[in-house]
Amino acid sequence: ESFPHLPAPKDVVVYSYNFHSLLRWSPVKVDRGLVLYTVHFKTGAFNKWDEMNCTRIAQTECGFPTSLKERRWTVVLRVRAELGQVTSNWVETDPFVAERNTTIGPPKVNSVNVSSNSVLISVTPPFGSEAGDVLEYHVSYWENATSTTEKETKTSNTLFKIENLKELTLYCFSIRVELTTYSDLQLLGLQSVPECHRTTVS
Repeated sequence: ESFPHLPAPKDVVVYSYNFHSLLRWSPVKVDRGLVLYTVHFKTGAFNKWDEMNCTRIAQTECGFPTSLKERRWTVVLRVRAELGQVTSNWVETDPFVAERNTTIGPPKVNSVNVSSNSVLISVTPPFGSEAGDVLEYHVSYWENATSTTEKETKTSNTLFKIENLKELTLYCFSIRVELTTYSDLQLLGLQSVPECHRTTVS
């Protein structure tokens, strides 16, 4: 039975970054005793609550198990507080679909090679891709002196060149990933921190 005098967890939110997802909530404060938490999940396919390896835990977060790694599944989670035999009401999340709701981080820049008129950039994607994924890199670049005129180029290669640059000039660039999934959903990732490099003299 749930008793109204143990408050339910608040700020219950799914955080998802590069398809690694976890549920977080604010701690329930009581005068004495240790509040523990239990998390359940259900998928869109089976309308039945299941345990999530987070039963009577003291932490205020719970990572998704490997059984929930399918990006296309609709998942609903719920959490409640427990103190001895007393439990709070369950708090449910909105339906979560990783393919729609994850945040994609910027790609990792491995190396930058500068010549007099070009910059060669090598990157690693922010997550392991699945069959049917199409990754495109949006590269914004600008001359540091006139940072108002930004140009953009798109590429699906992890090694690419920004060309037709002026020599002995400082150029800055920032990259983000656009993922088009198997089911034609498009997700635009976060920009990388701008990096600046000066072209050489020919």
